[in-house]
Amino acid sequence: MSLKEKHDEILAELEPFEDVQDRFQYLIDRAKSAPALDAAQRVPANLVEGCTSQLWLVCRFEGGVCRIDVDADAVITKGIATLIRDYFDGAQPEEIVSDDADFLASVGIDQHLSPNRRNGLANLVGKIHAFAKSCLS
Repeated sequence: MSLKEKHDEILAELEPFEDVQDRFQYLIDRAKSAPALDAAQRVPANLVEGCTSQLWLVCRFEGGVCRIDVDADAVITKGIATLIRDYFDGAQPEEIVSDDADFLASVGIDQHLSPNRRNGLANLVGKIHAFAKSCLS
């Protein structure tokens, strides 16, 4: 599935939640049902800097695509991180590197985040882009 198709799928998933509180409750529920990283993966080397909560990112390249796993110690952060994960997971590195869309803005989430949380999640996307770029070398 292309990033455009994934974007449209995520937009459709969020569409029923017009109210900000409903949308955030959906993200909280999403976080609670998302798998946690193993303790061996929740290490400082996998932390995403710049976020008020602890946010971990584990990337790997297999079968020609980037595989993404995330976890966080705050439910809102984890819920949003799982959306970002679902967007990029399984994409080819070339597609990730060429993706210049501001995903969180395009799905209507970023304007409701604190500057620190927005910064941390932007760093998450930046690290995913950097990983994808490293797969092209």
